[in-house]
Amino acid sequence: MKNATIQKFADKTAKIGIVGLGYVGLPLMLRYVDIGFQVLGFDIDAEKVEKLNQGKSYIEHISSEKIAEASKTHFEATTDFSRIREVEAIILCVPTPLNKYREPDISFVINTTDTVKPYLRKGQVLSLESTTYPGTTEEELLPRMEESGLKVGEDVFLVYSPEREDPGNPNFETRTIPKVIGGHTPACLEVGIALYKQAIDKVVPVSSTKAAELTKLLENIHRAVNIGLVNEMKIVADKMDIDIHEVITAAATKPFGFVAYYPGPGLGGHCIPIDPFYLTWKAREYGINTRFIELAGEVNSAMPEFVINKTMLALNDRNQSIKDSKVLVLGISYKKNVDDMRESPAVEVMEHLRDLGAKVAYTDPHVPVFPKMREHKFDLKSEPFTAENIASFDCVILTTDHDKFDYDLIKEHAKLIIDTRGKFRKPEKNIVKA
Repeated sequence: MKNATIQKFADKTAKIGIVGLGYVGLPLMLRYVDIGFQVLGFDIDAEKVEKLNQGKSYIEHISSEKIAEASKTHFEATTDFSRIREVEAIILCVPTPLNKYREPDISFVINTTDTVKPYLRKGQVLSLESTTYPGTTEEELLPRMEESGLKVGEDVFLVYSPEREDPGNPNFETRTIPKVIGGHTPACLEVGIALYKQAIDKVVPVSSTKAAELTKLLENIHRAVNIGLVNEMKIVADKMDIDIHEVITAAATKPFGFVAYYPGPGLGGHCIPIDPFYLTWKAREYGINTRFIELAGEVNSAMPEFVINKTMLALNDRNQSIKDSKVLVLGISYKKNVDDMRESPAVEVMEHLRDLGAKVAYTDPHVPVFPKMREHKFDLKSEPFTAENIASFDCVILTTDHDKFDYDLIKEHAKLIIDTRGKFRKPEKNIVKA
């Protein structure tokens, strides 16, 4: 069974199934299509499926032209999970958020696996790409795959291979980012390597699914902890009237032993604000208190409030209250030059402002209308980015430093700028660093 499946990947007769057609699933689909594989995409969102089959994209940095081209030849999207029978590979790219208690919510992974399992057949490989705690693949996916009598490692194959997408980063793409793979058995690993080595320049095998799961967490914990450190340094530097960005730029000239991380209004994106808590939660099972990780989480979570306090003090210096002030938030996606809103700290800043009675608006060239979000609601559209409009607000807060913003125009016309990204380096009367 193993050799037959491997051969299908080698000669590209295997059909690839991708479940979850978002920021991870769509680039992966396009990569497999580019190298000649047939891809069947699955999603529970009928609207997304319809758009894709019409050749339309709903992610800014993925063009509709690419989707249309793929749909003409090698790609089809569906909500019909019984069609899982048609594919050799089932790659799960579904969300793994936190619940309101900051605990892992793997319901999407479990529900998807439960939906898929009635249609599993011999020769298929199931690969989980969603971030999760070490042990998920073995504890949750393995027993479900074997419920119908199929034997993992003989009849079907199970791997964990974490996604490493960086939306909007022009220096890396799906093909060029090395792929870590852990298999439940050696045979599973062989099949997993055969699946991914066609599409990815370099695959990195590890000894188990648990090792692969922890690899993903370490990558993002590394960033979360270092960003927490530099956010704390920002607060210290602010008290000492030192520009933290000047200090980071100077420190980064050291050719060894230092990596530059930059402060901001908080942490955003699907990975860095969420993934550390997956390990924190699982570590408790082993009686371990992950103090370092939790401290970084506390520091990073406090950043939106730091921005609000700086805004309140700045308005106060101008004899204004934050209540009834007109405040424009510049950039609401979680990072620059993308439309990705997941865990964006800008939204938390907006909610704090609203709670304090400010009249909140936003402008973002990548987010024309405030999207539907699981936990946040604003009935707003992006404000026109004009000199007159910027001048009409009591305060503007730069939360996401998109390249499309005209920073000279902002500096010239804004009455007060709260800069959370270090974009305005020269001191000016209307600029407050936060």
